[in-house]
Amino acid sequence: MKQVRLGGSALRVPAVAVGCMRLDQLSVAEAEKFVHGAMDMGLTFFDHADIYGGGECERIFARAAHLNDDRREKVFLQSKCGIRKGLFDFSKSHILSSVDGILQRLGTEYLDMLLLHRPDTLMEPDEVAEAFDILHNSGKVRRFGVSNQSPLQMALLQKSMSQKILVNQLQLSITNCGMIRSGFNVNMENAASVDHDGEVLSYCRLNDVTIQAWSPFQYGMFEGVFLGNARFPALNKTIDDIAVRYGVSNTTIAAAWILRHPANMQVVSGTMSLPRLQQIAQAATLTLSREEWYEIFRAAGNELP
Repeated sequence: MKQVRLGGSALRVPAVAVGCMRLDQLSVAEAEKFVHGAMDMGLTFFDHADIYGGGECERIFARAAHLNDDRREKVFLQSKCGIRKGLFDFSKSHILSSVDGILQRLGTEYLDMLLLHRPDTLMEPDEVAEAFDILHNSGKVRRFGVSNQSPLQMALLQKSMSQKILVNQLQLSITNCGMIRSGFNVNMENAASVDHDGEVLSYCRLNDVTIQAWSPFQYGMFEGVFLGNARFPALNKTIDDIAVRYGVSNTTIAAAWILRHPANMQVVSGTMSLPRLQQIAQAATLTLSREEWYEIFRAAGNELP
């Protein structure tokens, strides 16, 4: 499995992370088969959040993974906190209590990384930094990152933190690629030149923050997948043609499109199917040409200036 450097650290992790948001759709026996099948593929990076299944996904993972001391050191456990019903909460007390709950549900003494899930406009950076210091010094959390944050939100938080922000988990797919598309339309007098994300892609590259691409096969927020979807005929034809060329699935090509970017991103899968997970993992074994990458980009309806 291809490895990517995690942020500015020396640690290298699999280019594909196993997203566990839908793990509660499986029985414990099915989850055990899935989790250990992923590990057998070299996919040892598991992404969680305290709200996934109301915490049930983390509980199922713990029962399925059987993390003895030896196996625990071979997997990377990441979880997220900060979302409560009707509000976002980056208070010190909520972060600390959330981590205790996550560790209990996952059946582990520490998290390899904790992410703040959605921006909290009432965030007090010094308070977050204090919580992070407590978690780090106690050994409960080894690394920290964010999710769905803009460059200035990251910079505001980083100013107070002792540790470095290593990750920003962002929505990215071929059909949801505003962070890439805006970079083509610099100094252009058209709507496409509007940058809603504050050049988050360039900021992350400049500051050695790994982008974790969530919903890599979705269009819209959670409207559905674009692969095999009649709404995207040109895109699917292009992807299918390239897939035939490489002898792989359309899923592999869609994931390879993200991994081809020189930002060295990490794809967060969401499937609970081992065969499809294998197809996603296969994306790390091939590199699309520049011509193929742009062909797919244009086929999704993105115009070059």
